[in-house]
Amino acid sequence: MTALVPRRARKLASLAEALLTPHGMDRYLELIDPMLVRREIRGSVTEARRQTADTVTLTIRPSRAWRGFTAGQYVRVTVDIDGVRRTRCYSPACSQHNQDGSLELTIKADPNGLVSRHLFRTAARGTVIGLSQPDGGFTMPSPRPERILLVSGGSGITPVLSMLRTLVDERHQGPISFLHYANTADDVLYRRELADLQRRHPGLDVVFGYTASSSESSSDSSSGSSSKNEGTDVHGFFTREHLTEAAPWYRDAQTFLCGPKPLMDSVRALFGTEGLSEQLHTEEFTPPALTFDSPETAEGNVRFAHSGKEVANSGKPLLEQAEDAGLSPEHGCRMGICFSCTKVKTSGCVRNAKSGELSDEENEEIQLCISVPVGDVEINA
Repeated sequence: MTALVPRRARKLASLAEALLTPHGMDRYLELIDPMLVRREIRGSVTEARRQTADTVTLTIRPSRAWRGFTAGQYVRVTVDIDGVRRTRCYSPACSQHNQDGSLELTIKADPNGLVSRHLFRTAARGTVIGLSQPDGGFTMPSPRPERILLVSGGSGITPVLSMLRTLVDERHQGPISFLHYANTADDVLYRRELADLQRRHPGLDVVFGYTASSSESSSDSSSGSSSKNEGTDVHGFFTREHLTEAAPWYRDAQTFLCGPKPLMDSVRALFGTEGLSEQLHTEEFTPPALTFDSPETAEGNVRFAHSGKEVANSGKPLLEQAEDAGLSPEHGCRMGICFSCTKVKTSGCVRNAKSGELSDEENEEIQLCISVPVGDVEINA
């Protein structure tokens, strides 16, 4: 008899969902409590702390639709700012094995970042945000490699720290090295947590790289002089010597890298020179090189059907053309990752600015941020 109760409850919920169409049950449940939603995912902030002068670290309790994540993946975070729903991608920094199911996100306040600045200023205990299921292929293989090198810079620490915490929870038997870059010692995220992980895991070595001048960054400790529990320090930008200091065995390791573009480019170049590119796994949230049209060569008009606005094609991606026309379509990463700006193209042809591929199908979903009109185009926006 007890087995019938959940089944009946699900049937009643499905019936209620149908009766409440077109808005669905979640639209009504969130009026009572946003965390009651059944199909969409919400997260309630249970703690907000500022590790450094320009970051906020959020501990988040996801709603029941959350299915967990794999270390290295990212989630789309949605917030309402001045009545407009905004979405950005952030990587959890916690272990995928967190027993309480909570998420930890660390967000750096970009001076030009609308969402990051909003969360840095306003996020507090009780704040509710929108979440997506996890996405992204920047993950460790299973079974785990024996030797693992993790390299990060700035806020790029989050996905690789998640990998490290996961490996420690799994009691990984092989050696692990973590090489993390920051401007100065004061800018290092998770310094105390990394020291604690070193104490817990005998096979872990942590090396901090400080990219500011030595006079600015040497007050905490000098290169190579720290105890194992505090990590070893190197100075300047990434070099082969830093790599050798962190992991003399790096040629036999699988390396996972996330950070600012100059660091990523330097590591890729070195690994390419040494024939190790296949052992390097990367994640980045910097815009790819996109190819647009010049105003002189752009042809046709763009019509935004919902608003009724029509503009001459400027050669820019559709997201920018919509904004230039005074519209505010939902968007997130602006580089074709988060799919927040997906709209239906009812007619016309567009070119994918990343791949160059042309698409002229009617009533197809496209991403406004990377779609460039080719002649006349109509969008449901």
